Amino acid sequence: MSLLMTRTWKSTSKKRKKIKEELRGRKEKKVTRGREVVKRSAQNNLTKAVDAFKKSFKLCVTKEMLLLSITTAYTGLELTFFSGVYGTCIGAINKFGAEEKSLIGLSGIFIGIGEILGGSLFGLLSKNNRFGRNPVVLLGILVHFIAFYLIFLNMPGDAPIAPVKGTDSSAYIKSSKEVAILCSFLLGLGDSCFNTQLLSILGFLYSEDSAPAFAIFKFVQSICAAVAFFYSNYLLLHWQLLVMVIFGFFGTISFFTVEWEAAAFVARGSDYRSI
Repeated sequence: MSLLMTRTWKSTSKKRKKIKEELRGRKEKKVTRGREVVKRSAQNNLTKAVDAFKKSFKLCVTKEMLLLSITTAYTGLELTFFSGVYGTCIGAINKFGAEEKSLIGLSGIFIGIGEILGGSLFGLLSKNNRFGRNPVVLLGILVHFIAFYLIFLNMPGDAPIAPVKGTDSSAYIKSSKEVAILCSFLLGLGDSCFNTQLLSILGFLYSEDSAPAFAIFKFVQSICAAVAFFYSNYLLLHWQLLVMVIFGFFGTISFFTVEWEAAAFVARGSDYRSI
């Protein structure tokens, strides 16, 4: 009896050891498989990132993207101007009286109204627009040039670099709060013209692989916005306006060139792709 019980106990203990070893082996296999999956996914993500960078670099040196980069650079410069510089100019004019600081918030509100109005209006028109994108961009640059001219007349030249106490310098005309707020609205409206049409043409030209195109768009815009923030602390107002006028003029011409080429390809029934 004792021998039988001993053999039975030994056999059951051996079975338990085998079961434990099998469970350990299964767990180790699962762990190794999980590690392999993680390594493969990491390698795949790295490969995708490298491929996207290569595509973006190839796309960056194409004719169409180089031309559109000028327009994109202008949007970065004027983005810095209406989001940071212009509000500073309004708040620095002592002749506005006690309301000079409150006008900064009001200016931001009217910039937003111009952005919303232009974005909704031109976004809807772009779906059923027989004349293409050029008229909207032309309207945007004209609106901005009018705003720049009014700002040039209405704001003193040292407003962007004025000290904390503000500036008592005189502009070419008597500084008007109403004109300042009107210029805020025009800046927002013109910006919406450019942004809606730039996004539209990028989505049209690179519909099959739009991610690199939009990455280049945001990269160029952000770099130019950073450059504008840097020189805004040193340049007088009229020089900053001159820089935007030059970039706006050539950016509009370059946009027209790309839009005319795109329209020509569509008229011939061709598939317009750069890469």
